[in-house]
Amino acid sequence: MNGGAADTTVDVVVIGLGVAGEAVAGELASAGLDVVGVESQLVGGECPYWGCIPSKMMIRAAGLLAESRRVEGLAGKASVTPDWSQVAQRIRDEATDDWNDQVAVDRFLGQGGHFVRGRAQLVGPGLVRVEGRTIAARRGVVLGTGTVASIPPVPGLADTPYWTNREAIETTTLPDSLVVLGGGAIGLELAQVFARFGVTVSVVEVAERLLATEEPEASALMTDVLQDDGINVVTGANVDRISHDGKRFELHLGDAEPLSAERLLVATGRRVDLSGLGVDTVGLDPAARALPVDDRMRAGEKLWAVGDVTGHGAFTHIATYQAKIATRDILGKTGPAAEYDAVPRVTFTDPEIGAVGLTEAQARERGLAVRTGVAHVPSSARGWIHKAGNDGLIKLVVDSATGLLVGATSAGPAGGEVLGALAVAVHGRVPVERLRHMIYAYPTFHRGIEDALRDLDA
Repeated sequence: MNGGAADTTVDVVVIGLGVAGEAVAGELASAGLDVVGVESQLVGGECPYWGCIPSKMMIRAAGLLAESRRVEGLAGKASVTPDWSQVAQRIRDEATDDWNDQVAVDRFLGQGGHFVRGRAQLVGPGLVRVEGRTIAARRGVVLGTGTVASIPPVPGLADTPYWTNREAIETTTLPDSLVVLGGGAIGLELAQVFARFGVTVSVVEVAERLLATEEPEASALMTDVLQDDGINVVTGANVDRISHDGKRFELHLGDAEPLSAERLLVATGRRVDLSGLGVDTVGLDPAARALPVDDRMRAGEKLWAVGDVTGHGAFTHIATYQAKIATRDILGKTGPAAEYDAVPRVTFTDPEIGAVGLTEAQARERGLAVRTGVAHVPSSARGWIHKAGNDGLIKLVVDSATGLLVGATSAGPAGGEVLGALAVAVHGRVPVERLRHMIYAYPTFHRGIEDALRDLDA
């Protein structure tokens, strides 16, 4: 199949202007290439409108409320009245006039790109059909179409007015109660936010523990913290059926008591959707869970893919990392190939759960003989000074054969920031013996790394 004669010929067509696609399209256009960027929704993608940015604004607001409640015993007394309207308005201001992407579109046009609003379809190598015309791309096509919310096939769910992250971010009023289906990063972040604003919250997770892909120590920590926030945590749950009577949701959990709430937030992950994209015309499987790419982001003849669609982690920092690699390759420049041994990830709960590389279980599954060391934030000088809200730990996973750090977890009041030092160590393959002789500033949270190193030999 092919798209017939091209109506227009350009250098590159970028399909999907989310974080990765926007970065590639903008850089190529700035470099002087003739670039067409195609987006059916908002330029910038999920992150600035319904993901990273607005959710962290919500988290910041909820964190301030939590800190105010920690004043007594440390600095006096404080009384704060939560006001969700301020959070909702700030999100709308950031999203530029109620989710309008004109600023982002103008930015791309200012870089010299050509923008098309619509759905694009591959019709052959280097050929794209969009809005009734066929565009030929001399150098090729870049796919950055991201992911969509993954909704589990629970009986009754599809017929209810459930929320995804988008509705949760957009809400201007708080429900009296909320069930969060999914105990991963997004679900826990939003659950804690709403609970701290006075909503009665339950979290339901099918796995035996929250944050199931992270260290069990982090899971146990978050369970305790969320319960202290008044959140009902249900793990190992089998959701048989979900119903809605026009006012409230009811989740039927096998032999357990049903859960009832005004709102239901489905936070069970995201998935790649290649249907309708025409990838079969370039020899790829439209039913694939992700587009396979090489270490230069090449997905086929005159084809690159970047961001969530590649299946290398649904993180903005992976998207921008891959965008740089693809851009260099398209421009014929040399540079480092993609590697994913030191991918950092942070769950922005309070405390933050930061991690990089392999967990202990993942390392053992790969056949590595590992040693681990753990330090607890409350036992450190900075943790003792911090007092209220000082929950956390640092865990190191070391390959005994090489003496290298292959994974680490940093949970605490600044867990995501402390993670930076650990990510450098994993990425740079710094020997643990070298880390032992590093000078750690006192009293800092990251000094706990030294304590965890000491525990390796305990």
